[in-house]
Amino acid sequence: MSKHLKHELAPWVEKYRPQVLSDIVGNENMVSRLEVIAKEGNVPNIILSGPPGIGKTTSVWALARELLGDKVKEAVLELNASDERGIDVVRNRIKTFAQTKVTLPEGRHKIIILDEADSMTDGAQQALRRTMELYSKTTRFALACNQSEKIIEPIQSRCALLRYTKLSPVELLYRVKEVAKAESVNYDDGGLEAILFTAQGDMRQALNNLQATVNAYERVNKENVLKVCDEPHPDLMIKMLLYCTEKKFFEAAKIIHEFHRLGFSSDDILSTLFRVVKTVELSKNVSEQLRMQYIKEIGVCHMRVVQGLTSKLQLSRLVADLCRVSVDA
Repeated sequence: MSKHLKHELAPWVEKYRPQVLSDIVGNENMVSRLEVIAKEGNVPNIILSGPPGIGKTTSVWALARELLGDKVKEAVLELNASDERGIDVVRNRIKTFAQTKVTLPEGRHKIIILDEADSMTDGAQQALRRTMELYSKTTRFALACNQSEKIIEPIQSRCALLRYTKLSPVELLYRVKEVAKAESVNYDDGGLEAILFTAQGDMRQALNNLQATVNAYERVNKENVLKVCDEPHPDLMIKMLLYCTEKKFFEAAKIIHEFHRLGFSSDDILSTLFRVVKTVELSKNVSEQLRMQYIKEIGVCHMRVVQGLTSKLQLSRLVADLCRVSVDA
């Protein structure tokens, strides 16, 4: 198989992964700090924290390419959560790489990227802090994690902390449209809205959903995206909520029971319902106060579901509660 054909078959999330910092979408403040580091050269140990799919690892690799140029392959070691990363790996593999001599320009250092660093054992993290000190002249560490509080304090104090946030719909839409144009995707505005709704600020999820929809149906519209992502239909959710505002319990309950009959878990139904209430304009008659009351009732029901009460009765109770707060509003 030719290299060209292999590239064509690559997942779009890899095919269109930014190679330089200026191509990264979103989190401008964090990326601009990395651009300054790339110019000055003396990279500190860094922790990049934030939700998945927002460009943490991509940022580190882009920084490494700009700092190290053609030396990037021999001067960068990446360990992911899928690798064994107990205390032995820190003592052996990481230490061996830190000790390896690589000729780099002045002010440049070898970089060790630890992806999903918050899943490292406490023992491994304790061993890592000593390694960070011993080899600070030649090697710098970049730790990407979802929750920085799971990194032990001694390591946090040795690193600059960059907090990444979820991407906004505008930022997601910019890159999704860019990829859709490059791949000559047949889409409509409703399809892109559904991509953004299902992605929840996660660029990786957005591009994967786009590619999955194209592979399955060729045309990217709202119906096809929701079929591929297997999510409850937001339009029906809106219809149900509008019934609740009109105190029509039985009509609203019929819709939520239909979701249950179709096999959606209570967790999925409530997660989608929360996103609809939070992000979609329901009606001019629905005040901000009523929207907040709805979010509160959905949250209470979700808490019961998480504790194990996942029956259809819980969903019926939620509809009754939504109708009740509509009466009080």
